[in-house]
Amino acid sequence: MSNKVLMSLKNITKTYTMGEIKVEALKETSLEIFAGELLVILGPSGSGKSTLLNLIGGLDKPTSGEIFMGQKSLTNASEKELTRYRRQDVGFVFQFYNLIPDLNAAENIALAAELVDHPLAIDDVLQDVGLLDRSDHFPSQMSGGEQQRVAIARAIVKAPRLLLCDEPTGALDYETGKSVLRLLCNIREKHGSTVVIVTHNTAIGDMADRVVRMRSGQIVEVLVNEYPLPPERIDW
Repeated sequence: MSNKVLMSLKNITKTYTMGEIKVEALKETSLEIFAGELLVILGPSGSGKSTLLNLIGGLDKPTSGEIFMGQKSLTNASEKELTRYRRQDVGFVFQFYNLIPDLNAAENIALAAELVDHPLAIDDVLQDVGLLDRSDHFPSQMSGGEQQRVAIARAIVKAPRLLLCDEPTGALDYETGKSVLRLLCNIREKHGSTVVIVTHNTAIGDMADRVVRMRSGQIVEVLVNEYPLPPERIDW
């Protein structure tokens, strides 16, 4: 992990208005994300971790505060600029894969590759996730673990600076979940992406460079892990 700040969030909040009710999903929060780190954001349901991830990924804007990607403000960005940010700088991995069922593995990845000017080679990315021989298979012909690997390949084909993973092992069994975590580590080492994992699974924090703990819409603790464990050695 380097000391270079990739993204900084300064005093951000997020409040949702539902009729006359205001829900404070994220209280005043500040965080720096470093280039090349593996950051795990931990918290129970309703802690604000998914709201924070959405703000980091440019899927939403804060109610107040500032977000910078390098020197560029995302807070004041137009919708067009945010779309460009999501396409070029961010890869998303979701709990339930979000693959297009009528496209095979290679086609799902190719769709993402079209969003950027200089994507990685699709066969190379399939090789990275161990699915080159399954490139012509459709999601319905794949296990959950294989579908998640395709989802990761789809995210990394853009060569994003930031790889955001929302409960990437949540729908997987224990062994498959650990293999997906190993894959995320391998991707980070090979491509130098900054990886942010949002999860309620506290054990996953043992493999992180840093752990951000959230509760009731705010960060309550940031821990530096001097000796991150390889995914093969974590248990839950």
